[in-house]
Amino acid sequence: MPRNEAYGGKEKEMDWRERRAPSLADFERLADEAFARLPEDFRRRCEGLVIRVEDFPSEEVLDDMGLESPFDLLGLYHGLGQPYQLTDAVTHLPDMVFLYRRPMLDYWAEFDETLGHLVTHVLIHEIGHHFGLSDEDMHAIEARAGA
Repeated sequence: MPRNEAYGGKEKEMDWRERRAPSLADFERLADEAFARLPEDFRRRCEGLVIRVEDFPSEEVLDDMGLESPFDLLGLYHGLGQPYQLTDAVTHLPDMVFLYRRPMLDYWAEFDETLGHLVTHVLIHEIGHHFGLSDEDMHAIEARAGA
């Protein structure tokens, strides 16, 4: 039986019979919590960023990226990062990060990683790649976020 937490010096068994996979709303909470833990200077660069959680990427996204399976994409950044935004622009859609619940759950089931860490990792990397940050920079942001 799986064990999850220490209880009075003993581990108590987790009752999985009543557990369900995290819902879209659960993922939204995880994403909000992950974003709130990001360093202030990084969050400031994301002013106006919209974080959306969906079960899968759209067929259009899969086609545009040449992906065969919707499980191949954990997240996606869509928009213009601050370095590319024109101050004279009349209007543009908000920058968005899409987090894809079902591919993340599939990944989570296969690897030894917490779901909170995975959501934080994907969130930071989708934002970071768009801003042109290196993997080293993004790992440092993850460390500062406590991921």
